[in-house]
Amino acid sequence: MKFSILSKGDKKSNEIRSKIKNYLIEFKMEYSDDEPDLAISVGGDGTLLEAFHTYVDRLDKTAFIGVHTGHLGFYADWTPDELEKLIIEIARTPYQVVEYPLLEVIIRPKNGGEEDRYLALNECAIKTSEGSVVLDIEIKGDHFETFRGDGLCISTPSGSTAYNKALGGAILHPSLEAIQITEMASINNRVFRTIGSPLILPGHHTSLLKPLNDKSFLFTIDHITRTYKDIKSIQCRVAKERVRFARFRPFPFWKRVHDSFVSDDYSN
Repeated sequence: MKFSILSKGDKKSNEIRSKIKNYLIEFKMEYSDDEPDLAISVGGDGTLLEAFHTYVDRLDKTAFIGVHTGHLGFYADWTPDELEKLIIEIARTPYQVVEYPLLEVIIRPKNGGEEDRYLALNECAIKTSEGSVVLDIEIKGDHFETFRGDGLCISTPSGSTAYNKALGGAILHPSLEAIQITEMASINNRVFRTIGSPLILPGHHTSLLKPLNDKSFLFTIDHITRTYKDIKSIQCRVAKERVRFARFRPFPFWKRVHDSFVSDDYSN
């Protein structure tokens, strides 16, 4: 089996990266930055997002696993003190594959030029530095509302615990084939009105966002930032691709949610 390792870049993560690499090579595994069967991230969820986008063109061939060197992550589920166990598991145990849905974002220009397509593991945030974001929102080809506000966050179920949660969005279990559209500071008064609640769209529903002015838009797809102008439409839906995670032990989603956000300390 071929493997690659991406490190956060700090001293601790780099040391762990070297240790994993050396041990796995001793177990007769092949290191490959270009065509890994298993991509190991060492750092945090941000490092795993980087690994995901590094191998976004081979999601059907590469599975991911994370070692966190900071706080507990939603994607990085192994700790540095479990390294020996993890290395033995990778070298000797066939792993189970868990698949999560992804977000597809297609940005189409007004001039009819080439469209840009992105996949997001967490979310796509749409903002502007030129006042308010104004978008017509269509769902399944029908006009739903005209949004005015600071922007929109379109998230995956696994990404629903990230920026989406900070905006008041719902937490979705990653087994659900869905995306979620959450507002950022929408303008609501006697003249303008939005739904005001997060929208959860199933896999067979496509949302089309159409800008109503010529402002430039700032897109953040996971950790990637792009600026676009003269946009005709932004298409958002559940992608046909899925991300694959290597599992050597149970990693319950609701336990991760609890450990990250809920305190069991009832003392004053």
